[in-house]
Amino acid sequence: MTQPEIPHLFRPIDLRDMRLPNRIVVSPLCQFSAVDGTAQPWHWMHLGGLAVSGASLVIMEATGVSDIGRITAGCLGLYSDANEAALTKLLADTRTFCDTKIGIQLCHAGRKASTRRTWELARGNVLPPEEGGWQVEGPSAQPYADGWPMPVALDEAGLARVLDQFVASTRRAHRCGFDMIEIHAAHGYLLHEFLSPLTNLRTDRHGGSAEARMQFPLAVARAMRQAWPEHKPMGMRITGQDWNEGGITLDDAVMLAQALREIGIDYVTPSAGNIAPGMKLPPVGPGYMVEFAERIRHDCGITTMAVGMIITPAQAEALIAEGRADIACIGRGFLDDPRWGWHAAAALGAQGFVPPQYARATPKHWPAYPLVHGVRLRDGEGIMGHATRE
Repeated sequence: MTQPEIPHLFRPIDLRDMRLPNRIVVSPLCQFSAVDGTAQPWHWMHLGGLAVSGASLVIMEATGVSDIGRITAGCLGLYSDANEAALTKLLADTRTFCDTKIGIQLCHAGRKASTRRTWELARGNVLPPEEGGWQVEGPSAQPYADGWPMPVALDEAGLARVLDQFVASTRRAHRCGFDMIEIHAAHGYLLHEFLSPLTNLRTDRHGGSAEARMQFPLAVARAMRQAWPEHKPMGMRITGQDWNEGGITLDDAVMLAQALREIGIDYVTPSAGNIAPGMKLPPVGPGYMVEFAERIRHDCGITTMAVGMIITPAQAEALIAEGRADIACIGRGFLDDPRWGWHAAAALGAQGFVPPQYARATPKHWPAYPLVHGVRLRDGEGIMGHATRE
């Protein structure tokens, strides 16, 4: 009997030595639930659920490379032994029940650090000193908005310190056992602040032209790549558009992606916006940022992860099949439907991963007898709605 064609979304892809059995990735999702940067029981529940979601890779949330590099006081960090020990145990525990790849996004929030958690914003965006707020830093002494703290402009010693912090967190990530690293250079955080002419007002070698503004982010990426094992992939979330007049354009993003490819960065995830107030958003709808991934993939030949309201399996399948991106990176969709990957496999007629504990609930219209932990199950053994035990 002729085997059905494998949907593009469920075809494997290799990033260095890391093989992903499908093109579904869970985007980093801040949980604001750490204590002094250290993972808490919530993170076990959160990562465990996503690890059995049917995605091939889960990228953990934006994780500060220093205490003052965290977005909020509740953000994860990877700058202390306690941070490292907790994440090492979290990964080890998760891998006892699945072999889903797990990555981490390393970040310095720059001038947008020291803010309140999302559910506390009714009290204001900024975390004041009397509530534990801290001095922020950035490429220039320019606050994010009125009422936000004035950042300290990083001098050469400060730049060297921040670069060393990214490298130290990279080494910790390897000891923890992460499969890959994503560098956060978007959403108005520190590396994005260096890249954008709206926030980089420097007159030294790190400011001015687009090439000069790229110097520090590229230096960070290069140093991290050298500190990270050769066989493990590393990517970067970048900005396709600032959506503010005079900000980063897609042409700038293409230039950055090409430079990243040349220094050994394996993929980019182009996002957009959030560098400054007053963004002029385009019409927001399903796949509204996929054009950034498509252009960069076409012009640079670098692997791209597409983001931006990727909602349905059919939509994700189409963007891969049409060559607009290599991978579909989905965030809110997985919060809404923690079994998004299972349902995508069912909708597209593909094989999917289900842990044996949940096999009795396998979608009934998957191709007959999906593989579970490499074992092909039959009726009466926990598949197609039947189970030998209740």
